[in-house]
Amino acid sequence: MRIFDPHIHMTSRTTDDYRRMYDSGVRTVVEPAFWSGQPRTSPESFVDYFDSITQWEPYRASEFGIEHFSTIALNPKEANDTRCTPILSMLPRWLNRDRVVAVGEIGFDEMTPAEEHAFEAQAEMARDAGLPVLVHTPHRDKAVGVRRSLDLLAASGLSTESVLVDHLTELTYGLVVDSGAWMGFSIYPETKMDPVRMVAVLREHGLERILVNSAADWGRSNPLATSDVGHAMLAAGFSDDDVDQVLWRNPVEFFGRSGRLDLGGVAPTTVAGNSIERGSE
Repeated sequence: MRIFDPHIHMTSRTTDDYRRMYDSGVRTVVEPAFWSGQPRTSPESFVDYFDSITQWEPYRASEFGIEHFSTIALNPKEANDTRCTPILSMLPRWLNRDRVVAVGEIGFDEMTPAEEHAFEAQAEMARDAGLPVLVHTPHRDKAVGVRRSLDLLAASGLSTESVLVDHLTELTYGLVVDSGAWMGFSIYPETKMDPVRMVAVLREHGLERILVNSAADWGRSNPLATSDVGHAMLAAGFSDDDVDQVLWRNPVEFFGRSGRLDLGGVAPTTVAGNSIERGSE
């Protein structure tokens, strides 16, 4: 089973997690820029953070046989903080980097005018840069947030084929189906989806335009959640090819729209001790 986790915050995970992920089949990850857990004191604090997830984290992942890419944005929660919003004018500095494969997470948290302004500005940046967009849906009033996000995206001129609406559930993914956008599901304990519910969605909707992620971060989360979904699919009667489409080919197709998804850099064969023996797979 080969796995591409399209939404995981590895800067908050350990090297032991990288090793466990590799052993479970994870070969590629995308790390979206997100809230670090405490308020930032200035826009300059983003500089080191964005440099870290676009430069240091790919190296750290490669040491464990995993390709690492990222998405860059001012996230919705921090869009409400005037100490953070000046970073919007600086974002093109990172959007030009080779391993940045989308603009994100953009979207809504509290559904404020400030969040809407940041959404529109970054959707425009994505359009100008020719990059896909990763959209965060709010923890509350999800349906309202999804509808408003789709309205703003339609007005932005972005192709819906280059839009991934994430953190969907059984109650919201139907809003996205007819839009032509991609649908993201986070297998995250207690607050989002679990493997059994995810299998039920796949049975109902099919495999097209669906991405499954762990969204693992500094909270109570599981970096092996994508593997759990793969095993749950097999146990439910899905084929190996079905699993490969959902956990590998779909995210490759979506993020490949960036033109930057080079998956040839790491070709490990075995992991032993603290080093990786490399070779052709």
